[in-house]
Amino acid sequence: MLALAGAAPAAYAQDKEITFINCGDELTAGYAEYFAEWEAENPGYKVMPEIVGWGQCQDKVTTLAAAGTPVSLAYVGSRTLKQFAMNDLIVPIPMTEEEKASYYNFVPETVTFDGTQWGVPVAFSTKALFWNKDLFEEAGLDPDTPPKTWEEKIEFAKQITENTDAAGYGAVAKTFDNTMHQFLHWVYTNDGLVIDDEGNITLNSPQVLEALTALRDIIPYSEEGPTAYEQNEVRAIWLDGGVAMIEASVGAALRAEEAGMNWGVAPLPLGPQAKGPGTLLITDSLAVFKGTGVEEQAIDLAKFITAPERQWDAEMAQGLTPLRPLEPQTSDLVAEKPYWKPFLDGIEFGGPEPLFNDYIGLQNTMIEMVQSVVTGAAEPQEAIDKAASELELYK
Repeated sequence: MLALAGAAPAAYAQDKEITFINCGDELTAGYAEYFAEWEAENPGYKVMPEIVGWGQCQDKVTTLAAAGTPVSLAYVGSRTLKQFAMNDLIVPIPMTEEEKASYYNFVPETVTFDGTQWGVPVAFSTKALFWNKDLFEEAGLDPDTPPKTWEEKIEFAKQITENTDAAGYGAVAKTFDNTMHQFLHWVYTNDGLVIDDEGNITLNSPQVLEALTALRDIIPYSEEGPTAYEQNEVRAIWLDGGVAMIEASVGAALRAEEAGMNWGVAPLPLGPQAKGPGTLLITDSLAVFKGTGVEEQAIDLAKFITAPERQWDAEMAQGLTPLRPLEPQTSDLVAEKPYWKPFLDGIEFGGPEPLFNDYIGLQNTMIEMVQSVVTGAAEPQEAIDKAASELELYK
């Protein structure tokens, strides 16, 4: 026994560590068990997770990589992958055609730059339109009929604002990342793009101009001072009955049920050039950083914990949109909770978060563009011209 006790520390010391930064307040549901399973199949390697809060997570991963002391594997926003790749900080993680086909439409594109994939999708978010049925009825609208087009959304918002004590629509325009995200819902429900596959800035297009103009036109029927609110704050106003319509993730459904609201959810209303239901498709990814000596093992671990069955369980535990249309799981989910359907329907004609070398530059430019129009400081075309020129610097 003494001999075994003396040998154990030496054997453990030989294990190579795979350091892993997990964003959030706790380790993702199921990961502890998945790590143990993977370690059992890969003797000699030990997964060392670190929990970092959402507010600091991205900065810590980036700082470590830039300093030459990278973590082996990290949870990152997919929008950062291009910048990491162009600075030679991460390794590619190519997908087979079979792997690509297993995901929902456009999910592989959220991690693709220069023809290859640079991360493994790990979390997925889509949006739908939520409305307060009681406010619709109070305003003289059919409580069971949501707007299907931008034109109807603006008309409904006007009628609600003029006939109730609530605002018709919850506009998001704070200096915060989801101001860009919320505007991209308008873009992707009108067949628009910010940047094409060849790297050409396509912001200055009829589709995007129509989107920014429609946003401007609904602002008079939104909550007062939209530049003070990000999407979760707008959701809180909706839950309190202060606005009638918002665009939000499925988490709003859970909160509405808890609050006992009389609510509905539907696909995002469509612009005049839409080809079908759309939404911004945001993913987070697992990125493998260069120079750790365990890159191959980190890739294997990333693919292990995001394998279809394991990934589905983690998604359901977190209330995330499924990354893959697994059956019968997807059908069972919609049958049990019909409010999930709009979040899946919008994927077909949705679009990925634009990949830029300087994603902070992209984000700030888009926020400034939206805010200038929301506040009346610029006309839509003027704001787009300025933003399109600036985006050339960041692509």
